[in-house]
Amino acid sequence: MGSRPQFSIALIPGDGIGPELVESAVEVLRAASADLHFTTEDGGAGTFRRTGTALSPEVLHRIRNTYDGVLKGPVGLPDVRHPDGTEAGILGGILRGGLDTYANVRPITLLPGAATPLRSAESGIDYVIVRENTEGLYLSRGRGVGNDRAVADQLLMTREGTERVVRFAFELARRRDGAPADRVRRVTCVDKSNVLRSFAFFRAIFDEIADEYPDIERDYRYADAAGHDLVADPGHFDVLVMENFLGDILSDVGAATVGGLGMCPSGNIGDHAAYFEPIHGSAPSIAGQDKANPTSQILAAALMLEHLGDRSTAVRIKDAVARAYRQGGVRLLPDGCPEGGTEAATRAVIDALDG
Repeated sequence: MGSRPQFSIALIPGDGIGPELVESAVEVLRAASADLHFTTEDGGAGTFRRTGTALSPEVLHRIRNTYDGVLKGPVGLPDVRHPDGTEAGILGGILRGGLDTYANVRPITLLPGAATPLRSAESGIDYVIVRENTEGLYLSRGRGVGNDRAVADQLLMTREGTERVVRFAFELARRRDGAPADRVRRVTCVDKSNVLRSFAFFRAIFDEIADEYPDIERDYRYADAAGHDLVADPGHFDVLVMENFLGDILSDVGAATVGGLGMCPSGNIGDHAAYFEPIHGSAPSIAGQDKANPTSQILAAALMLEHLGDRSTAVRIKDAVARAYRQGGVRLLPDGCPEGGTEAATRAVIDALDG
């Protein structure tokens, strides 16, 4: 343990349930003896209310140049908005563009003991959505043009942006054990290439990159068919790669099949920076009530450790989460909140760390 490097981690607690979840994740990291030094940074809707910006340039500079990793809670509040009606307290556009974290990695895994509404999950659910993070339709964030009769948002894909996220997906597939149904390592290209030229461009580049990975099966789904098959045949999937907006939608579809948004972590990863967070929002209606499910935030912390190279501690934490669910230490109510509350669920994971 003493030979491991200490990593400097920025914590962005965020809004709503964010501070509770980040506190839970830090408790688990400390209990697992992760060698981390934490510094709290200010960002989110509350920050926007106080300062007029969701994340200051100074904080972004420190994140880009000072820290080894960033663990972020959910941000945003429904009443904190720009004059055009878009949310003002969210950080995705600031961090993803500012750090060039082009791969949004969203594991969708059905834990033992967690409930699924699917009858089609006999072989298990264990796939990763790799969502392009810096272009696509969301590149138009804050740049839409229009008047009171019509508005247009532009979808843009570039060769460089598509090549790097597709290659990331194939490299990830090489490190995995394949799809649950058949243990075949495969990457599924999700697009609407039958309708839009931009998606045909995405698929053509996907095929070029796939030629470099003859050991990985290439696979295709139109986005609507993918939504169907993630419900009807989830065991088929291993890694899926797609445009930004599609990834945002389909990862929520996947989350619904494994117990809800509170089960799903994400990593925003680039060549020189990364940050990690749950895929869900800040749920202000339950903030401060000890109701939120900390699973997604704890698993996001494990993803961060894995990215930093501390794979053994990451595996211990992921195994502890799975053990807590399997042994009944964490049980979810119908609304997705843990029975007994946030603190009890966190304690169950900590108690399961050493089996």
